[in-house]
Amino acid sequence: MPPSSDGSAESSAARSSDTSSAGPVPGRRTVLGAAAAAVPTALVGMSAPASAAPARRPRPTGADGAQDLPGGGDLGPNVIVFDPSTPGIQAKLDEIFRQQESAQFGSGRYALLFKPGTYHGLNAQLGFYTSIAGLGLSPDDTTINGDVTVDAGWFDGNATQNFWRSAENLALVPVSGTNRWAVAQAAPFRRMHVRGGLNLSPAGYGWASGGYIADSRIDGQVGPYSQQQWYTRDSAVGGWLNGVWNMVFSGVEGAPGQSFPDPPYTTLNTTPISREKPFLYLDGADYRVFLPEKRTAARGVTWGNGTPRGTSLPLSQFYVARPGDSAATLNQALGQGLHLLLTPGVYHLDQPLKVDRAGTVVLGLGYATLVPDGGATAVRVADVDGVRLAGFLVDAGPTNSETLVEVGPRGASADHSANPITVQDVFVRIGGSGAGKATTSIVVNSRHTIVDHTWVWRADHGTGVGWETNRADYGVVVNGDDVLATGLFVEHFNKYDVQWNGQRGRTIFFQNEKAYDAPNQAAIQNGSIKGYAAYKVADSVTSHEAWGLGSYCYYNVDPTIVQHHGFAAPHTSGVKFHDVLVVSLGGKGQYERVINETGSPTSGTSTTPSTVVSYP
Repeated sequence: MPPSSDGSAESSAARSSDTSSAGPVPGRRTVLGAAAAAVPTALVGMSAPASAAPARRPRPTGADGAQDLPGGGDLGPNVIVFDPSTPGIQAKLDEIFRQQESAQFGSGRYALLFKPGTYHGLNAQLGFYTSIAGLGLSPDDTTINGDVTVDAGWFDGNATQNFWRSAENLALVPVSGTNRWAVAQAAPFRRMHVRGGLNLSPAGYGWASGGYIADSRIDGQVGPYSQQQWYTRDSAVGGWLNGVWNMVFSGVEGAPGQSFPDPPYTTLNTTPISREKPFLYLDGADYRVFLPEKRTAARGVTWGNGTPRGTSLPLSQFYVARPGDSAATLNQALGQGLHLLLTPGVYHLDQPLKVDRAGTVVLGLGYATLVPDGGATAVRVADVDGVRLAGFLVDAGPTNSETLVEVGPRGASADHSANPITVQDVFVRIGGSGAGKATTSIVVNSRHTIVDHTWVWRADHGTGVGWETNRADYGVVVNGDDVLATGLFVEHFNKYDVQWNGQRGRTIFFQNEKAYDAPNQAAIQNGSIKGYAAYKVADSVTSHEAWGLGSYCYYNVDPTIVQHHGFAAPHTSGVKFHDVLVVSLGGKGQYERVINETGSPTSGTSTTPSTVVSYP
């Protein structure tokens, strides 16, 4: 959204609260040239070992004759650990930011970790593939008197490509009273305490397309300004300023009341089931990984009364993986009963990571990236209780993979209601950094799985991009029953972005763009239907419910393309949709309906949503 004529926040806020006057720049994710950045040079000098953890060394030989892999060890050169006495913190933060600011498809990966204590006068600007986190049990254990900033100067004030960065487990006292977090997809703000306000737009109130907040407390007001959509879960806010198209809240103290479509607020009092993401912390001098417990009817933060509820594991029970480790090595570690901590970097896999043991944790730091080679699947989870996948990116390889992430085998049927599998901040990319192909990105077969914040993206810009070049038919396919998705971002797939076949599924917040690059109407034809729905519930499903969903089209190759509807589902009382919208971006293609045969068509170039409040 452009700034108002006088540049004032007040005028911009007033305009962005009017859904008819706000919308993205057509072609908002154009191909980047030199700005997509070169590979950064290695950083040295401030990486820190895991205190009281042994250096990597062989363990005694196991019964099968293979030498056991060690647990624990050094976190590697791209995990940068600070304490309040560390000299030159700001200079190191600036150095990393210079390298990562515009490195959208580079290979640099960094985790910036702050030991408990108080830090003064810092401004941690975050670029691509950079995570910042505190190492306390509570965000308030690690306080930065300063800011953790995401802005969009690198892209002329357009924040719609501020992907792949995160902030977790810190308390902030912003210098101006308000922290700026102008992000797009795959940029979670988790377990944060902002002792002030939070501005979600870039300087100048340019275009923005985020985003996700969970388990956070913002004492002041949150100002989305130009953000097109946003999902906030199990948090507390001092106020919420405005909305453009689709602002969704579940379990948020201080959230605005239900009012979709004007203002466009979808508000659920609680989140039906949630379990926060695992996180690394310090227990004295020793690293551990905390595993938050499951909550039902969740509302507010988990850490409000001090120590959160859950269990923890010592780092010695994790294989601390480094880029260059083979899939065979990682699977050996899993087979020994170790968990995986993926340190920042790019990992090439010639076979799937096989997560067969109940309760296994696979946790990535600094956007650790898995690239399946030769058409492999990247991660395959057995139908077992309590597996936690969190904090990594899967980047499809040039040889087509049938699937990239499989949660449970085909036909999985075990009851996991007491201890579900969770998939959190696990992101998928097909193309953009080079040629990539995958028939289906994520398949969920296991019952009761919780998918909590994912961005599954068939790239619309970068390298290796084209209707057949980075072919990817399906984004997320859900076959398991009783699956819950909280924060589902899926974009640009050649056929269905989401196909939901399981019973009793639930989705809270969905954001979608149909593939920009369809060459013509025939290329997207789905039998007698014009186009594949963004979100398709199978005809056999008798129970499903979803809240706060949006699908946008921008058919820039052939603007005459017509998409019949954004959403398709059985017309039955047990299948319910709440607060649904479709938008034509600048008139590049149009929708005839919102869901099935319901909802007004989009028209013209006004970028005005067509909405349905309740279906059927």
